[in-house]
Amino acid sequence: MPFQSDIPLDRRVKRPVLRGFALFKRQVQGSAILFILLSAVVGWCAGIMSALLGHFSHLMQAFFYGFSPDLRLSALTTVPLWRLLALPFGGLVLAVVRLAFLRRTRAPIDVIESSALYGGRIPARDTIVVTLQTLISNGFGASVGLEAAYAQMGGGLASKIGQWLDLKRSQMRVLVGAGAGAAIGAAFGAPLTGSFYAFEIVLGAYTPATLAPVAAASLAAVVAASLMHAEPFVVPPPAHPNIALLSYFIYALLGVVCAGAGIVIIKLVANMEALVRRLPIGEVWRPVIGGFCLIPLAWALPQVLSSGHGAMQLDFQQHPFVTTLALVFLLKICASVLSLAFGFRGGMFFASLYLGSMLGAGYAQIVNDIYPAAHLEVLTAALVGMAGLAVAIVGGPMTMSLMVLEVTHDFALTAAVVTAALCCSTIIRDKFGYSFSTWRLHLRGEAVRNPRDIGWMRSMTASLLMRKNPPAMSEHASIAELRELIPLGSTSRVFLTDGAGDYRGIVPTAQAYIETLDVDTPLSQLAKQTEVYVRPDMDVSAILRVFEDFGVDDLAVVDEDHRLLGMLSEKYVNRRYAEEMERSQREFFGE
Repeated sequence: MPFQSDIPLDRRVKRPVLRGFALFKRQVQGSAILFILLSAVVGWCAGIMSALLGHFSHLMQAFFYGFSPDLRLSALTTVPLWRLLALPFGGLVLAVVRLAFLRRTRAPIDVIESSALYGGRIPARDTIVVTLQTLISNGFGASVGLEAAYAQMGGGLASKIGQWLDLKRSQMRVLVGAGAGAAIGAAFGAPLTGSFYAFEIVLGAYTPATLAPVAAASLAAVVAASLMHAEPFVVPPPAHPNIALLSYFIYALLGVVCAGAGIVIIKLVANMEALVRRLPIGEVWRPVIGGFCLIPLAWALPQVLSSGHGAMQLDFQQHPFVTTLALVFLLKICASVLSLAFGFRGGMFFASLYLGSMLGAGYAQIVNDIYPAAHLEVLTAALVGMAGLAVAIVGGPMTMSLMVLEVTHDFALTAAVVTAALCCSTIIRDKFGYSFSTWRLHLRGEAVRNPRDIGWMRSMTASLLMRKNPPAMSEHASIAELRELIPLGSTSRVFLTDGAGDYRGIVPTAQAYIETLDVDTPLSQLAKQTEVYVRPDMDVSAILRVFEDFGVDDLAVVDEDHRLLGMLSEKYVNRRYAEEMERSQREFFGE
C-alpha cells in the first residue's frame, strides 16, 4: 500500500513554492545579472503603466472639454465657458477622494522622500493616493502635469517588488530610482532622460554599480510604451543650429535668468499655499474653490490648462512675439500656482519646460532687439530656456540637457543647453539649495536638500548611541564626597541630579580637585551645561550640531521629565557617524 502523508495537499504544494521563492530571493540579492533583469522587468511594467495613465488622462480631457483625441487640451484656442465647469467638478471629485482617505495623518511619501529618508520604501497606499489624485487633477484640466504620477507609479511598483524580495537598502533605492526613471523615460520616449532622472533626482548620484540596472529599466520602459502606441515628446530642431562663440556667453546669462525665475516660482507656490491655508476653507474643499478660480484664466487663455504639451507645440509653430509670450508666461504661472496652492495634485516638471521655452524665446527676441549682432535663433533659445528653467525648478542639469537632445535629435544644441543648465544649477545650489520637491519637504520640517540617502541618520538616535548609567552624584553633595567616591583620572566628568533624578548639570572631575576649593562646597556651584542636553529621539545630525554649537565634549541625554538617561561623548558620536557614513557609501558603490 503506497505511503499517504498526513500533511494536507495545499501545504505539500505550498512548501516547495515557498522554498523556491526564498531561493529566488537569495539569488536576486546576490547576483548583479539577476538584479539587472529584475530592473528591466520593473521598467517594462512602468512603461506600460505610464502609457495607460497618459492615454486615460487624455481621454478624460477630450471627454470633458469636447475636443478630438488627436488634439491637445492646451492647444485649443477657445473653450466654451460651460465646459470649464470641469475644473471645479474635478475639485469636487478630488474632495471625495480626500474624504475617502480622511484618516490619513501624514502626507504621502513620494519617490524622492523615500530615497532620501526611508531606504526606498513606499507604502502601496501612498502610491495609489498620489497617482489617483494626480490623474484626477490633470484629467479634469488643472494646470499640473502627470509626471508626479508617472514617477510615483514606477517607484511604488519597484518598492513593492523590492519589499517582497527583501532587498538590501542600497538595492531597494536603486530599484525605486530605476522604476521612477523608467516611467519618466517612457512618458517622453527618452531613455537617457529617464536614466538620468533616476541618477540625479531620485538617487542623487550614479555609479558603475547602478548604471546597468537603471539603463535597462529605462530602455525596457520606452520599448513597452512604444508598443502601447504612446506618443513620444518631439520638438522640431532649429533650422540653423550653428551657434557662435559669443552666443554661449549669452546662453550662460539665460541660465542665470532661469535660476532667478525658478527660485521666484518655487517660493511663490509656497507663499500661496501658506496664504490658502489661512483662508477659512477646509482642506478637503480647497480644490473646488481652486477650480472656480482657474475658470477666468482658462477662459481668457486655454493654453494655461493641463501641463502644456499642446501649447508648447503651438508656440514652436507660431513664433509669438515677446508681449504675447510674457502674457502667457505670467498666466501659466498663475494657473500652476493656484492649482497647487488649492490642493490639486501634480508637479511642475512639464510646466517648467513650457515656461522655460517661453522665457527663452522672449529672451532671444529682447537680446536681438538690444544687440542685433547676436543673431540668436528663437527656437534654439527656447530649447535652452526650456532646459534651464526645468533645472531651476526640478533639478537635474544632465537630465534636462539630455531631454533636449533626445526630443530634438540635434547634437549641435547640446553644448549651449549644458552651458545654461550648469550655470543655472550652480546658482540654485549656491544661493537656494532646493528643488521644487525638496523645498516642499523643507517646509514640512524635513532636512532634505537632495535625494542622497540620509535615512540611516534617523536610526542613529541618542537613545541608541548613549552610554547608560553614567557617573552621577547629587547636586547637594560636597566636593569632599566627590573626591572620596570618584578618584582623579577614573572619569573626566560627573553628572549631577536632584533627589528625583532630574538632570542638574555636569562637573568636570579635574575642576573638583583644584586645591584652592573649599571641600565643603556643594557640587551645584561647580555645575556646567545645566541647560545644554539632548533628547533621546534626536538623531545623530542634530546631536552633532549641538556639540558644534556649544563647543562641549560631553552631553547628557534627558527625557521629557528632565530625568537623566545617559551620556554622549563627542569623540564616540563622531566615530560612529564616520563608520556609518563609510558603510553607506561602500554599500551604494557596491564595494
